[in-house]
Amino acid sequence: MIKIADFTLFFFIFVFSPSLPLAQSQLPDLDPQDKASLLIFRVSIHDLNRSLSTWYGSSCSNWTGLACQNPTGKVLSLTLSGLNLSGQIHPSLCKLSSLQSLDLSHNNFSGNIPSCFGSLRNLRTLNLSRNRFIGSIPPTFMSLKELGEVVLSENRNLGGVVPHWFGDFSMNLERVDLSFCSFVGELPESLLYLKSLKYLNLESNNMTGTLRDFQQPLVVLNLASNRFSGTLPCFYASRPSLSVLNLAENSLVGGLPSCLGSLKELSHLNLSFNGFNYEISPRLVFSEKLVMLDLSHNGFSGRLPSRISETTEKLGLVLLDLSHNSFSGDIPLRITELKSLQALRLSHNLLTGDIPARIGNLTYLQVIDLSHNSLTGSIPLNIVGCFQLLALMISNNNLSGEIQPELDALDSLKILDISNNHISGEIPLTLAGLKSLEIVDISSNNLSGNLNEAITKWSNLKYLSLARNKFSGTLPSWLFKFDKIQMIDYSSNRFSWFIPDDNLNSTRFKDFQTGGGEGFAEPPGKVEIKISAAVVAKDELSFSYNLLSMVGIDLSDNLLHGEIPEALFRQRNIEYLNLSYNFLEGQLPRLEKLPRLKALDLSHNSLSGQVIGNISAPSGLTILNLSHNCFSGIITEKEGLGKFPGALTGNPELCVETPGSKCDRANIDASQEEIYQNELVEGPISIWIFCLSAFISFDFGVLGIFCSARARSYILQTKA
Repeated sequence: MIKIADFTLFFFIFVFSPSLPLAQSQLPDLDPQDKASLLIFRVSIHDLNRSLSTWYGSSCSNWTGLACQNPTGKVLSLTLSGLNLSGQIHPSLCKLSSLQSLDLSHNNFSGNIPSCFGSLRNLRTLNLSRNRFIGSIPPTFMSLKELGEVVLSENRNLGGVVPHWFGDFSMNLERVDLSFCSFVGELPESLLYLKSLKYLNLESNNMTGTLRDFQQPLVVLNLASNRFSGTLPCFYASRPSLSVLNLAENSLVGGLPSCLGSLKELSHLNLSFNGFNYEISPRLVFSEKLVMLDLSHNGFSGRLPSRISETTEKLGLVLLDLSHNSFSGDIPLRITELKSLQALRLSHNLLTGDIPARIGNLTYLQVIDLSHNSLTGSIPLNIVGCFQLLALMISNNNLSGEIQPELDALDSLKILDISNNHISGEIPLTLAGLKSLEIVDISSNNLSGNLNEAITKWSNLKYLSLARNKFSGTLPSWLFKFDKIQMIDYSSNRFSWFIPDDNLNSTRFKDFQTGGGEGFAEPPGKVEIKISAAVVAKDELSFSYNLLSMVGIDLSDNLLHGEIPEALFRQRNIEYLNLSYNFLEGQLPRLEKLPRLKALDLSHNSLSGQVIGNISAPSGLTILNLSHNCFSGIITEKEGLGKFPGALTGNPELCVETPGSKCDRANIDASQEEIYQNELVEGPISIWIFCLSAFISFDFGVLGIFCSARARSYILQTKA
């Protein structure tokens, strides 16, 4: 009965009360003076997307990006982020006297920041990031006493010295973001003592001076990519608050102070690309809240710290990057206790011993990079426990053993790089299960055998290198099957027979053509794969694998015969082609259909005939080597071979004209006639010698067979 009465009362108030819906519909009309100022601003800028076409009438709610005060209609907030607006800011905007928040970010506004912004005395938030503002911070900003947040980042031509008063003009200033600009000079001392400051981002400027300690409880400090020097302070005032500390890419030196372990809220620490050195003290243990630790590209030495941070069931390191240092000794087993780890990068150190067998306990791992060390032993079978693994890079070590068939369990793997080791055996057929592979580099090992069709299942391949192994047999017909391939390198093996032309008729290497039709853009010179590991709700860590490589094919230093497939010279995106040191025959195909070709090496083969067409036709061709073949004829000056000295040496029947010497065409014609006559004479003689040798071989073969008692017995038995 009580519930029914309550509901009836609510229904009566909602339906029959005339004041409630009326209050909701009474939205304020835009203040006339503010309206006039906004309309002047609108006509002074370029609005390509007509985003401000709603700016008409008097109702504040209809105007894009506006929030008004009730009941005065004065503009309190103007948010025009990401609307593709351009032009210079008209001073009329400075007449919005009640404005508290101004966000013009992610546009193309240019010119100086208007000095009249200093008249916006009620302004609390100013965001002008990602525009094209120039000049410096106006001194009139000193009047903005209520300002709590100023974001001027990503205006590359905005700079100068950060004003000395920047930490004094507003006692409410909590957030300062001047990142990715062109600020120079030292950090203003006033910022070191501004009690309200919690967030300071000066990343990617050109600021200098000795790094000093801050005297307020910061939450985020990002001074990366500057030229700060000195040693690392302890940040005592920020012990209870500092969450992100990024000092990467500076000129800091010295050791890593143990007092950093007292930063109990620290979640991100990036000290990469500095001059830090010495051993890391075993007393330095970070809290369980640390999720990212990047000490890469420094001079740290000694053994890897056995205990890096505290761990719990739900918290712990997600990314650990100690690469490009001078750490030595074994990989500590306690690293395999970092259960939350998603990226482990220990490359380019002096590490020895085996890869820990318990690495498979790290079931969240997505990236393992142990390359460029002196690790021994084999690839531990337990690694298949890292079933989410996307990148396995263990190249340039002393690893041995064979590729285990069980590795097919890593079916999410995109990058497999085991090059420059001592791994032997064959490629297991089970690896057909690795269908996500995009980059495979197993070069410079002792792998052998014929290629099996497991490779054909890697349909996403962009880069494949089997170079400098002991593979043999014929090149498979599926060699050019991969739709997304950018580079194939089978060089320095023992492949024989012909170059297959299967799958070449439908032009390969086409996915890297970024343009359309005849006007195409330059294809990428590298393969880049980004792997992101979620750290906290709104944060991501990005891992990029950059492989510098031209788009092309390398089949050099094998035992290949026959002619070069004509279709190979119709792959318009090819930049690099190396077929040298084989036994290839036939004529040189025309190069006009390889407009992007930068390097061509067909040397040390048996190619013959005249060089037809302009062999230097591709405008970007920088390397050309056709030496040590059997080419003949004359190469004139206009062929443009002057920039390729020695490109045609070792072709005795070929004459190359230079500015100082011309070819004697009579001698060339006589020489060609002599070769032709010799071929006419030698032809019948060669046939007669072949027939004679065949008869003698057959005669002696029959005689040899009948001289064998077992053969005679077998033949007589079959006749009987």
